[in-house]
Amino acid sequence: MRQLIRLWVCLIGISLVMAPTVSAMTAEEIIQKRDSNEYMKTVIAESEMVIVSGNRSMTKTMTTYAEDDNALTIFTNARDRGTKFLKRGDDLWMFFPDAEDLIKISGHMLSQGMMGSDFSYQDVMESDKLTDLYDFELLGEEDFDGRPCYVLEGTAVPGKQVSYYRRKAWIDKERFVGLKEELYARSGRLLKVMHTRSVEQMGERWYPTESVMEDKLRKDTRTEFLVKSIEFNPDIPASTFTLENLR
Repeated sequence: MRQLIRLWVCLIGISLVMAPTVSAMTAEEIIQKRDSNEYMKTVIAESEMVIVSGNRSMTKTMTTYAEDDNALTIFTNARDRGTKFLKRGDDLWMFFPDAEDLIKISGHMLSQGMMGSDFSYQDVMESDKLTDLYDFELLGEEDFDGRPCYVLEGTAVPGKQVSYYRRKAWIDKERFVGLKEELYARSGRLLKVMHTRSVEQMGERWYPTESVMEDKLRKDTRTEFLVKSIEFNPDIPASTFTLENLR
């Protein structure tokens, strides 16, 4: 869920040639600056997810509460009102109000699309900083959609559980926000592409407020994610992240 709120991301763009420019910053310093923009200890956010398949679309709205590696998302649109996701550490549960059914999401279910979207359940499980999950290498610099970017490649740290073995990221040199990411399997197959459509300055940080995820294993689909409002570092009661609160 934090992954949804962080909106990891990138701008649409394309047709670029890698520039072998040497940067004064290291890959780790660049990712740390991105983490400082997109990672927060606690957050409360109102957001909207638009799932597009062919010429059809579904809109889902939600409120998310997150603290460290715990998160609760409550869906508020009419069709899904009362459906909840609870993440506590490495565990994820889902509550369906109509059936009064509580399900633990695990195993192969984690790779499925969350609520029919291009985001998997495993995507929302990752709450750590990127510097804790991947070893990054600086490949060069490029202009991307008119913005100068660092281009980095991250490979999963041995022993870490991650959704994607390798990720290639275009990071804005001025704002240190991810503008595009390509996500790969260990085999080298491209699995997903994320891009950012909108970035806003909030206090001292830049934050992606509109992003798109495309699952390259599905045909003609995309999921748009929009942050309607967000509060950084609020106080959240510990009881928010309990199974009792999920029902």
